[in-house]
Amino acid sequence: MQYQLSRVVIGPLLHAYGRPRAPGLENVPATGPAILASNHLSIVDSVYLPLMVARPVVFPAKAEYFSAKGPVGRLWAAYLRSTKQLEINRHDTRSAQATLEAAVEILRAGDLFGFYPEGTRSPDGRLYRGRSGIGWLALNSGAPVIPVAMCGTRKMLPPGASVPRPARIEIRIGKPLEFGHLTGEPPARARRTIADDVMRAIGELSGQEYVHEYASDVKAKQAAAS
Repeated sequence: MQYQLSRVVIGPLLHAYGRPRAPGLENVPATGPAILASNHLSIVDSVYLPLMVARPVVFPAKAEYFSAKGPVGRLWAAYLRSTKQLEINRHDTRSAQATLEAAVEILRAGDLFGFYPEGTRSPDGRLYRGRSGIGWLALNSGAPVIPVAMCGTRKMLPPGASVPRPARIEIRIGKPLEFGHLTGEPPARARRTIADDVMRAIGELSGQEYVHEYASDVKAKQAAAS
């Protein structure tokens, strides 16, 4: 009820700001678990995808988002709490595995889980190499992976910006990917294969230039050079 209420309250504003459309929405199953694997351009990715999907979608969100300051920050934190997004602490070295384990439980309960295989927002709008956590999640949950391409969200709220501006949002949703045939493969190889296949599918939907590096490594290099 609280999830749907938050959509009713903030939905009209989000529609006015982004005029979103979601081709391929029929690829999201009406029931049962699925992993919505998306590119990551802006923090509003986690707002617009759940807005357009009829069923609740749980996303992992940084702990600092839940205690954000300022009018926009407080509104964002309230939305995350009301829609029961998964709070994670990225400063905890065990957090990544704990997040995956929590995600498996969400999927085993038959729900939808949103996941960013790149692990962090793109530093420049290009598509970066996927982390193998998406493979671990797919293999351990048995849930299909649905590739998603967010378009326009970076224009609405680029990294570093505090106030969103109107921009047309399009969410392109691909056909589900199944990976049961990889169950007998060596785990590390299977996880890597899944991550690469998922990123390839996202790239076909988004049209982004692909970079065979981890986004976090590129951000670390940029920080060291500045």
